Amino acid sequence: MVEPRLAHMVRSQLDPGTTKLWVERDGRLLWGGLVWRADPEGQQLRVEAAGWGSYPYRRYDLHGQLNGRGPYTNADPCTVIRDVWRYCQEQPDSDLGVRVDPTYSKVTVGTPADPFRIDWWDTPSLGEVIDDMAAVEGGPEWTEEVAWESGRPIGRVRIGWPRLGRRRADLLFETGVNIAAPVPVEFDADSAAQVVVALGAGEGRNRRRAVDAVRDGRLRLEQLLDVPGEKAVDRLTARARAERVSRQVIGEVTEITVRDHPAAPMGSWAIGDDVRVRVHDQWTDVDAWSRVVGWRLVPAYGDEQEKAILQLQRADRFTYGGGSS
Repeated sequence: MVEPRLAHMVRSQLDPGTTKLWVERDGRLLWGGLVWRADPEGQQLRVEAAGWGSYPYRRYDLHGQLNGRGPYTNADPCTVIRDVWRYCQEQPDSDLGVRVDPTYSKVTVGTPADPFRIDWWDTPSLGEVIDDMAAVEGGPEWTEEVAWESGRPIGRVRIGWPRLGRRRADLLFETGVNIAAPVPVEFDADSAAQVVVALGAGEGRNRRRAVDAVRDGRLRLEQLLDVPGEKAVDRLTARARAERVSRQVIGEVTEITVRDHPAAPMGSWAIGDDVRVRVHDQWTDVDAWSRVVGWRLVPAYGDEQEKAILQLQRADRFTYGGGSS
């Protein structure tokens, strides 16, 4: 939200869908992305922006196979992600200047019998193709970063394998220390399951199916995952396992609001980091490693001090190919 004294100046510089927005704190770049909306609300201007990863969802492969880069056989999904960004930014009026990491993995997609194809008639957005690569079992993860380069801000897509981030024993978020608001702890079995049945492309007996199941001493719960466009059994199997891992855990903290504190200075964490979260209230005591999957900065305003809101998932929801760190 832009204050009234700045709204007119800022509005004249904003062009939703084109303007880049950067967030700087004490000379350090914290975030960058694209402005998608700029709506006047009385004497204030509400600005909505999203990171670089939002742009490929507004783009499609108009040539097929990323203009001849595919189909892919035994390909590294990291390579496919880079190819998507290259194709995305090489078209006219498309270059955001986003750099993509040269990371490689030991995971592959596509087989000689069933290559990974990006056919223009299937109309997947480029963002969906990136999602497919991140959903590969044991595959890469990615996030967005910003940095100064020759005095100018640039955007970067960081690819991590076998994972992004690391376990941060140097950071702690705790009730009464640096957690600034009450934290609900979710115990919800509606979405829990130890068995996931994934259904892909096809009909009747010919429909592709993958089942991933474990026993953990609890009452058996099953979940159906419908992926009607998925033709490859290996990718369907990977999706079933990833879904089962994420649904097997109940009881977690999904969001915390924190203040600047020596236990975890503002911005000291990164997407993908595992951080220690301790929540104490009249209902429960939670002490668990949680993974930072998103965060946003809330600037100081009026009597309110600066805060950060972190989106979390239980760290044990995740498995990594090639070992973990």
